[in-house]
Amino acid sequence: MARGRLRVYLGAAPGVGKTFAMLCEGRRGLERGRDVVVGLAETHDRPRTAELLDGMEVIPRRTIRYRGATFAELDVDAVIEREPKIALIDELAHSNVPGSRNAKRWQDIEEILDAGIDVISTVNIQHLESLNDVVQQITTIPQRETVPDEVVRRADQIELVDMSPEALRRRMAHGNVYAPEKVNAALSHYFRVGNLTALRELALLWVAGKVDEQLDRYRADHGIATTWEARERVVVALTGGPEGDTLVRRAARVAARTKGADLLAVHVTSADGLSGGDPANLARQRTLVESMGGTYHQVVGDDIPRALLDFARGVNATQLVLGASRRGRFAQVFSRGVGVETTALSGSIDVHMITHAEAKRGRRRPERAHAALTAKRRLAGWAVAIAGMLALTAALVPFRNDLSLPTEILFYLVTVVGVALIGGMWPAITAAVGGSLLLNYFFTPPVGEFTISDPENLFALVVFVVVAAMVSTIVDVAARRTREAARAGADAEILATLAGHVLRGEAALPSLLARLRETFGLTSVTLLERRPDTGGMPDDHTDPDAWRIIATTGGAPCTSPSTADTDVVIDENLVLAARGRLLDAADRRVLEAFAAETAVALRQQRLEEAAERAKPLAEADRMRTALLAAVSHDLRTPLASAKAAVESLSNTAIEWSEEDRCELLATADESLAKLDRLVANLLDMSRLQAGVLGVDHQPVALEEVVPRAIDDLGPLRDRVEGDISVELPEIVADPTLLERVLVNLMANAVRYSPQHQKVLITASRHGDHVEIRVIDRGPGVPADAHDRIFLPFQRLGDRDNHTGVGLGLALSRGLAEAMGGTLVPDETPGGGLTMTLTFAITSRTVVA
Repeated sequence: MARGRLRVYLGAAPGVGKTFAMLCEGRRGLERGRDVVVGLAETHDRPRTAELLDGMEVIPRRTIRYRGATFAELDVDAVIEREPKIALIDELAHSNVPGSRNAKRWQDIEEILDAGIDVISTVNIQHLESLNDVVQQITTIPQRETVPDEVVRRADQIELVDMSPEALRRRMAHGNVYAPEKVNAALSHYFRVGNLTALRELALLWVAGKVDEQLDRYRADHGIATTWEARERVVVALTGGPEGDTLVRRAARVAARTKGADLLAVHVTSADGLSGGDPANLARQRTLVESMGGTYHQVVGDDIPRALLDFARGVNATQLVLGASRRGRFAQVFSRGVGVETTALSGSIDVHMITHAEAKRGRRRPERAHAALTAKRRLAGWAVAIAGMLALTAALVPFRNDLSLPTEILFYLVTVVGVALIGGMWPAITAAVGGSLLLNYFFTPPVGEFTISDPENLFALVVFVVVAAMVSTIVDVAARRTREAARAGADAEILATLAGHVLRGEAALPSLLARLRETFGLTSVTLLERRPDTGGMPDDHTDPDAWRIIATTGGAPCTSPSTADTDVVIDENLVLAARGRLLDAADRRVLEAFAAETAVALRQQRLEEAAERAKPLAEADRMRTALLAAVSHDLRTPLASAKAAVESLSNTAIEWSEEDRCELLATADESLAKLDRLVANLLDMSRLQAGVLGVDHQPVALEEVVPRAIDDLGPLRDRVEGDISVELPEIVADPTLLERVLVNLMANAVRYSPQHQKVLITASRHGDHVEIRVIDRGPGVPADAHDRIFLPFQRLGDRDNHTGVGLGLALSRGLAEAMGGTLVPDETPGGGLTMTLTFAITSRTVVA
C-alpha cells in the first residue's frame, strides 16, 4: 500500500487562518468529488471557521478520562477504518492527553499516512523544535507543544499562511481571533507588532530553506549542472594570502547590494595536503567571513579553477569573486592563471576579478624548508662521491679493454644513485659530473685526454649526466616530501589535540594557552590587549602601560610585545606573546593559526559574559511585562464589575427591587474585595522582594485563624470544609500574614477543584511542628513542575499569562518562609494537589 501524502499549512502566528485555509481546501476537494473527512478541527469558537464545517463529514472524537476530567482527542482507528481519500487533521504539534496511544498528534498522523490516507494539517512556526528557544526569546512565552522539524520537512507540500502584523492585529481588534475580554492583553503582549514581524520573518526564512532543499533535490535528480538564479549566492575564493581580507569585504559588499544574498568563502587545497595557504590568514579570514554572516568551506582539488567552479555550481552560486593574479606578465605568457582559466570556464556564473595590494608582486614563495637530510648524511654523500668515484675508476681501469663504454657508464650510474640515496642531490650531481670527466679521460678514445672522437660516446656521456642529475633530483625531492609530510602530520596532530581539548568542555582561553605552552616547550604564553586609552600609538609596542594582560599561563607573563621572544599580531589590538625560545618558521605558522583561535575564544568568552550580565535585565523585563499584562487584566475585571454595579444603582431611571439592590451591592463589595486582595498581594510581594516586610511573631491558635480565613473567601467559603482540632498547640506565626497565606491557598485550590468537590483544610501535630494541609481534588501538578508553580506572574498549564496575576502561591511561600515556616506541594491520593504548611509550636524559642 502506498503511503499517503502530507500537506501542511504553516502559520506565521496564531490567528492568521491556518484552520480556515485547511477547511477551504477540504471543501474544494469535496466539490471536485474527492472523499474528504474532517478528522479533527479546532475552530476556537470562530464563527466563519465553524461555518466551513457545515455539510462536511466529521469523524467523532475519542473521549479519554484523565484525573477526573474528560478530554476529546483524534480517533485514529475511526479515521483509518473510514478509509477516506483525504483527512483534515488540525494542530500537528498538539500533545495528546496521557493515556492516548501516542504522545503527540503528529505520531497519530504518521499512522494514518502509513494506512495510505492523504492528510492535510496545520502548525505554527513557533511550534517547530529548532525555533522553540528563538520564539521564546522573542515573545518571552515558552511553547511546550513542539514538533520535530524533520516531520514537517518530510511533508510533500508546505504552504505558508501569512498576514501582515497590522492586518492580524485588526482581525484581533474586531474579535475574529480571541474573545473580547482577552483582546487587549493579547495585543499588548504576544501580538505586538515587533513580535509578529519577527515571527513572520522566521516563517519566511524557514520556508525559503525548505524551497532551497527542494530545488537542489530537483536539480540533482534531473542532472542539471547549470546555475539557476533563483537566489543570489556570492562565493569568494581564498588562497590563504593577505589579500583575502580585501576579497572577503568586497564580496560582502557585493552580497549586501543584493538583498538576501548568501555569502560563502571557499579555499581549495591540493590533494596531497602539503600545499596551501597560511593557516593564520585562513583562520582570520574565516572569522571575518562568519562575522559578516557568511560561511566558510574548504574543498580538495588539484585543478583549482575546476574545483572552484564545481563548488560554485554545487551551491547554485550566481557570482564568484577572485583576486587579481599575483603572477607577473612574463609568467602569464606560459600559463593563463587561475583567474583567466576560471572566467573562461565559468559559463553562467559571473566572475569578479578584484585588484589588491599583492597583485603582480609575484607568487608567494613558500618558506625555505629545512634540509631534507642531516648534515652527517650529506657529509657521507660527499665522501662517497669523491672516494667512490676514484675507487671505481681504479677498479675498472685494468678491464677497460674488456668492457664496453655502456657497461662502464652503468657502473658509474649505479654509484651516482648510491650517492644520491646517501647524500642527496648536490653530492650526486657532483659525482655525475666527476664521473663523466673520469669516463672521458680513462675510458673514451683517445684515452688520457679530455677529448672525445666518437660522437656516440659524447651522446652517451651527456645522457649519463642527465640521467644521473634526474635521479639525484627525484631522490632529493622524495626525501623533502617525506619530511614535509611528517611535519604536516605532526602539525595536524597538534591542531587536533588542541581543538579536541577545547571541545571537551574546558575553558577555551586557558586551555589554548596552556596547550600551546606545553606543545612548544615555552616558559609562558600571554594574550595581550592594547588599552583603549592609548590611542594605538605606533611606538607603544615597547610600552608596558599601553597593554593589559587578558590571559596568561606558565611563568612570568610578558607585559608588552617587546618583552616576548616570539610575538604574533592577531589584529590591531591583540597580540599573542610567547617567552622561552625563538620559534622556527614552521612552528610559528601553527602558533599563528591558534593565535587567531584565541581571538575567537576571547570574543566568545566576552559574549557569554555580556549574556550573563543581560540575564538579570532580561528577567526583570520579563517580570515587568508579565506583571503589566496580568495586572492590567486583573485590575480591570473587578473594577469593571464594581463600576457596572455602582452605575446601575445610581441610575434613577430604573427602580430596583430590594433583592436586586442587595445583589448589586454584593457584586460591588465582592469586586472591591478582590481588588483589595490583589493590591495587598502586590504590595506584599514587593516588600518580600525588597526584604522590608514586617513580621510579628507570636503564639497563634489555628482554631481561631482558620475560620476567619474561610470567611474571607466570600462566596467561595461554601466550597471549603475545615477540620481543625481545638487540642492542637499554638504555633509561632504572624496571625495576619498566616490568614493571608491560607486565603490564597484555599482560593487557588477552589479555582482548580471540580464544582462538586469541596476543598478540605486540616491540621495535625508532628513532633515539635504543626502541619496545615489544604487538599483539593483538581487535575494536580506533575512532580517535575512543583517548583515552577511558585514562580510569580504565571500559572502552570495556561496557554497565556493573561488569566490572572498568578501571585497567590509565590506570595504564600514567601510569607510562610518569612514567618519561619515552609510550604511544599504534594500529590493528593486519588488525584489532586495538597499544599502543606509547617510551623513550629510555641514551646520552641521564638526569635522576632
